[in-house]
Formats: sequence, structure tokens, C-alpha cells
Amino acid sequence: MENRTKSLLSLLIIVFFFGCSPKEELPWYKGNLHTHTYWSDGDAFPEMVLDWYKSNGYQFVALSEHNIIANVEKWKKIPKSVIYRKGFDDYLKKYGQDWVDYKDDTSGISVKLKTAAEYLPLFEEEGVFSILKAEEITDSFEGKPLHMNATNVQSLIKPRHGGSVVETLQNNINAVLEQREETGEPIMPHINHPNFGWGISVDDMKALRGERFFEVHNGHPGVRNYGDATHISTEETWDQINIAYLERGQPIMYGLGTDDSHHYHKFGPQFSNSGRGWVMVQSKSLDPADLILAMEAGQFYASSGVTFKQLTQNNSKIELEVAAAPGVQYTIEFIGAKKGAAQSEVFETVNGISASFNLTSEMLFVRAKITSTRVQENPFQEGDFESAWTQPISK
Repeated sequence: MENRTKSLLSLLIIVFFFGCSPKEELPWYKGNLHTHTYWSDGDAFPEMVLDWYKSNGYQFVALSEHNIIANVEKWKKIPKSVIYRKGFDDYLKKYGQDWVDYKDDTSGISVKLKTAAEYLPLFEEEGVFSILKAEEITDSFEGKPLHMNATNVQSLIKPRHGGSVVETLQNNINAVLEQREETGEPIMPHINHPNFGWGISVDDMKALRGERFFEVHNGHPGVRNYGDATHISTEETWDQINIAYLERGQPIMYGLGTDDSHHYHKFGPQFSNSGRGWVMVQSKSLDPADLILAMEAGQFYASSGVTFKQLTQNNSKIELEVAAAPGVQYTIEFIGAKKGAAQSEVFETVNGISASFNLTSEMLFVRAKITSTRVQENPFQEGDFESAWTQPISK
């Protein structure tokens, strides 16, 4: 009777948060949570960047500029090169003289950037496309880059600094969570590209409190997703974090796929381009609060090209079917760690488009990685195959 009551309570909680009956299938939405424009160190106007994402099948985007929110006056001097002058001409042609506020004199072209309040109405469309307000809180310690995104941020958060890598990160996590508490709005911190500049070690990540997300796949060519001879990959980092978190009763860490896009005029693995990494979120709507609550419930996966026809998971089972492309083969790996183990391992490998896996009592957690035989069109690294990563589950 007690177990039945607990099951009913869990079901009611799910219905409350997602606003539907258990039989109703929630939609999946594609989005990028790490994007740059001329507002910081990207090389295109926000309108042009948002137009690309909306035109290429994304349903939500977070413009996450370094230590700035697009609600102040900012002018951008266009670099004196043919490619960036053409970018300005394309922008002017697309949006017109009445929209573009610029100066053209002997020093070159300067453009007044549109604020979020100005450009959002051009793109936001209920049930079709949503723009999430975000900021990349950009800090450092002893030259190590320590970057963290705050998604659905309500006002600018200034870097708080600290006396160590861990203290700096924790201070900034706390700043995000404090704003969430003060405003009542779901605001989601996530750690960016830990291997960038070898800034954040796995031990640093293990020491954090209150962080639930980090980038397991980032499309910027300088972030070293795969580690090197002396540094572990972001995937191995992910598993090491979750071994530490779960053994001390801390909520599980989820993995994100992002573009971290900066370059919109030159393309190739040496540039940080759009379309390299994203998340697919199963949410009742595109409202920022709904998207964040869904991600906090683990109702999403990360991808660099593979998508699912079907994915269901709870705290004891993962069941999936790949939306297979003709002529492409898929390898499904169930990866996790046993209780008391120091390292993760591959529990099972399936060659095919569908598989399921049950978490057993001796296992701490399990997640699935799907790798295809199709090379990504514009990859993070030459030869990368399209992949996807489910979120880990644990009892």
C-alpha cells in the first residue's frame, strides 16, 4: 500500500510540472544555449544570427554574451575587411535604412546594435520560436578562463571572482541561484567548456555545489572536448563528476550540447560555427521557465546530429529508437558506473537503431551514447561522426 501511495504521488508531481496526462506525448524542441553576436565577441548582428537559427529548424536560442545583456546602448565598428563589409551590406539590405542606425565616415562604419527589446518581436513566435535571455559570466583565476552561462537571467550578473578556481566558480553559481531565489524565475547556471585553456579540472567540478549542467559537447575548436595525453575528455569528466556527486547524495550532473558560435562568415573546423551541437528538450511549451524545468527533470538530450524517434527514461530504464537516416549505421553504448567503482565503463553495446537498458541495483548510474557512421557536415574536429548523448539516470 505504501509503495502504491508513493507511485501515485510521483505521478501527480509529473502531471503538476508538465501540465498533461501521463498518456499525452510532450513535444520535443531543438535549441542552442550558447551563442555570440556583435554584442560581445561574435562577428554578426543578432538579427542575422537569430534568422539563421530560426531558418534552420531551431525552436529556441539563448544569446549568451560575455558579461553583458543587450539592454544598453552599444555601437559596433565594422572591421575593415571585404567579408565584414559584405556582412554589413547584407544586413542593411535585409532590414533596410529605417531599421539600421549607422555612421559611415573616414574612420569606417559604426552601427548601433539593436537591443533585445527591439529585435525579439521580429523573431519570437508563440509555439514556434523563443529567445532566452542569457549571459556568459566570464571570470578567471590566475589566467585560467572560468566561464558560466546563466540562462533566463533577469538582470546582469557581474563576475564575483574568488581565491581559487573552485571558489570563483562557486561564487558565480551562487550569484545565479541568488537571483533565481530573489526573482522567483527559473534561472539555470551551466559550466562552459571546462577544457578551454585547461581552466577547470575534474576535481574542481567535483567540488561544486548547486550546479546541475555542463557542456559535454561544445562546437568551438579551442575547447578540447576530447582532452589530450594528460587531460581527460569532457565525457570522462562527466562520469567522474557523477560518481562523486551520487556517492555523496548530490543531484546528478546533466550534459549539454552547444554551438558556442562566434563565426558566421568563415567556415571550417578552425572557426566556431553554428550547427555543431544542440539540445532536444521535451517540454510542454517554449516558455523559458518550462524549458528549464524540463531540463532540470532530465527531459532532454544533447546532439551533434543524431536524433531520436522515441526516447523514454526514468530512474531505472532507458529505452530509445534512433530516427535513422538511409544508409547510416548506428552504435548504441550504455555507459555508467557501478557502486563503489572509481571509473565508468561500457555496460552494453548494441549495433542498430533501437535498444533498452535496465539499471540494476549494483549500478550507480547509466547513460546512452549513440554514434552514427555519418560524418558531421561542419564538425568540431575533422572526421567527427554525428552523435547523441542521453542524460544519465540513477535510482
